[in-house]
Amino acid sequence: MMTDLLLSIRYILPAVVVFFTAWYILKEFFNQETQNRRMRLLEEKQKLSMPVRLQAYERIVLLLERISPGNLVMRVQKPDMSLKNYQKLLVQTIRDEYDHNLSQQLYVSLEAWEKVKAAKEEMLRQINTSAGKLQEDATSTDLSKKMLEMSVEKSATRKALDFVKTEARKFL
Repeated sequence: MMTDLLLSIRYILPAVVVFFTAWYILKEFFNQETQNRRMRLLEEKQKLSMPVRLQAYERIVLLLERISPGNLVMRVQKPDMSLKNYQKLLVQTIRDEYDHNLSQQLYVSLEAWEKVKAAKEEMLRQINTSAGKLQEDATSTDLSKKMLEMSVEKSATRKALDFVKTEARKFL
């Protein structure tokens, strides 16, 4: 009886060891395959989204360039326009540019988008402040000059632009 039990253990024990070894090897293999599959999917996702993200950064750079003080007054130049009408036109131009690019916030970091929003708000504030410092009978040319005078060396649009460029370079 004891010999039968020892004989059974002699055959069963190697089979159990082989079973658990095979089970462990297969488990590790499937875990590695799952991880490889996830990595391939992530790489594929990044390959597809990278051009869209870079295009978003390009559009954000263009937005910031277009609303910067120097570019804005040169692009939206109306010499015979009254101060109030020109002020409204500049404000509307900035809002239109911003609204046109709202969807880009999906592809840039939260910090980058916050800097873009801050640059827009700073430009609106600069337009309104400049207009407020002029006489009622001032012209659009006077407002343009005042805005360029008030334009600080490192404006909010320039800071946002530098940040966005630095962030976009990380993806290249």
